[in-house]
Amino acid sequence: MVKQFIYFLEKVQIILGLIFLSIFFLIIILQITTRYMGVSIIWTEEVANYSFIWAIFMGASVMVNRREHFKLDLLSRKLKGKYRLMISIVNDLILILFNSAMFVLGIQVVTVFWNYTWATIPEMKMGYVWLAIPIMAGTMIIYSMSHLLGHINAWKNKGVFQ
Repeated sequence: MVKQFIYFLEKVQIILGLIFLSIFFLIIILQITTRYMGVSIIWTEEVANYSFIWAIFMGASVMVNRREHFKLDLLSRKLKGKYRLMISIVNDLILILFNSAMFVLGIQVVTVFWNYTWATIPEMKMGYVWLAIPIMAGTMIIYSMSHLLGHINAWKNKGVFQ
């Protein structure tokens, strides 16, 4: 059940990341094309920046789930058995602590800046941009907790806690 939820969450983030990355590329192409024609569309820069932020943050979360974003690689390649498991547990705990702080601070940023508006599209709230921070941090916590539980179960199965 948990693995299915993690799989679903990752797929949602991949789709969101692809959507925002596509928006980024299309807007950049629009910006280049219109400037070449001598026309400047002022909102394209903001849309490109903010869609890129969302794409990167969603991708960063997926990379945490795939254990490609942050890991103590040098140590984990050198160590074997329970020592490798210990490094993995420490790695997960570091990610959980860091992302917990980022989640709390991200919520504060969203709350404080929610009603700020975009410079070129005043109808758009900055809160939608900043919402990417707690979403990214929250999903990173979920992924790291899942990894941590897996490592603890592996540790138990090796008889270290008995």
